[in-house]
Amino acid sequence: MSSGFWMMNRYVTSAFFSFLLVFQLVTYTPLTLFPTSVPKAVFLQALAVQTHYNTLVDRISQDSDFLKEALASTIEVDDFTARLFRIYQQILKEGRSQSIVLGLNRSDYMLDQRDDGTSSLKQIEINTIAACFGGLSSRTPDVHRHVLKVAGRLEESQHILDNNPAAGLAQGIAKAWELYGSERAVIVFLVEENPEIFDHRYVEKELWKRNIRSIRRRFDDCFMFLHFNLTHLAGTKKVQQVLARPGVLEKFFPDQPQAVELIRATFAGLYTLDMGPEGDKTVAMALAEPDRFVLKPQREGGGNNIYGSEICQVLEAVKDSTERTAYILMDKIHPAPVHNYLLRRDAPLKMSTCLSELGVFGAYVRRGEDMVMNECVGHLLRTKSSEHSDGGVAAGVAVLDNPLLI
Repeated sequence: MSSGFWMMNRYVTSAFFSFLLVFQLVTYTPLTLFPTSVPKAVFLQALAVQTHYNTLVDRISQDSDFLKEALASTIEVDDFTARLFRIYQQILKEGRSQSIVLGLNRSDYMLDQRDDGTSSLKQIEINTIAACFGGLSSRTPDVHRHVLKVAGRLEESQHILDNNPAAGLAQGIAKAWELYGSERAVIVFLVEENPEIFDHRYVEKELWKRNIRSIRRRFDDCFMFLHFNLTHLAGTKKVQQVLARPGVLEKFFPDQPQAVELIRATFAGLYTLDMGPEGDKTVAMALAEPDRFVLKPQREGGGNNIYGSEICQVLEAVKDSTERTAYILMDKIHPAPVHNYLLRRDAPLKMSTCLSELGVFGAYVRRGEDMVMNECVGHLLRTKSSEHSDGGVAAGVAVLDNPLLI
């Protein structure tokens, strides 16, 4: 063969491998092929209660006596929570240097299927730290609209809701920046660079539109370990369990019975594992019927909960020890399964039986005693195969989705 052929072949081969290199660096966000049906009434309920959850988180973060009492048993045995509490106490001791408070959070729910076929909204947790995907969930509605149009489902495509949490979260940041009073102030994002998840960039883009500078700093596992603000302790599972006790919500909403009713309606059964008769009863209940419950440690971010026979293994080891107070027990929520295709890089395309989780984003800004901003700013739907008990998008288990209201 001629040298010209070899030169051409080498050129084509080089170009081919260059294409492969580029292809490996560019991928898509994990998502469902089709949107998932969600009852409209339950969806609107989740949106309506979010501003009350914003207020609740803020008020808890200011009540050091409540946090000290609620977390007393937990900080004795859980080093992670204890360290956070010591930071909290140190901040209070030194005095808060700023009167401006920004809160960005996400309340997560599943739809518990009743015997009559209807669904009720039940909260899984409220994330005051791991409240991500506000950026990417702002982009997915257009994707599903396009898919439905291609599939000939034009009418359904028109029912995909607009959703832009990135703009709402940026609005909260911008408001706090404005109140800070210095045009030289810069927003710093602590990020974990994941090639599939550049969520923060959409929020940054919204800030750039407002002429607010931001910079990015990379920290491995930053959302799990390096973030801290005064609301972090308010999102612990122990606080979640204490809030479900009779009369506790009324402490934070003394003249707002409707707010109490709306929040309490979202609570699943939550049970203490503190030492004493009540905690002993919880242990016995969990050991007798472990499949009814979820054992939850004091963490955000997904992938930490304990299910089924593992509940028995853990509780048998700690049932007579104060170590059990590092957990709470919650009723297991049973959403109706749906069928969908989960699109993920390097994963086979197949129909899966799926479960979905609805998140609602909230943003608030307080200056002194005045709540300057308190809004529900968007939603997030994540879907995973029913074969997985726990784990989110960042963990490689769930994918992004959109609600199709019915």
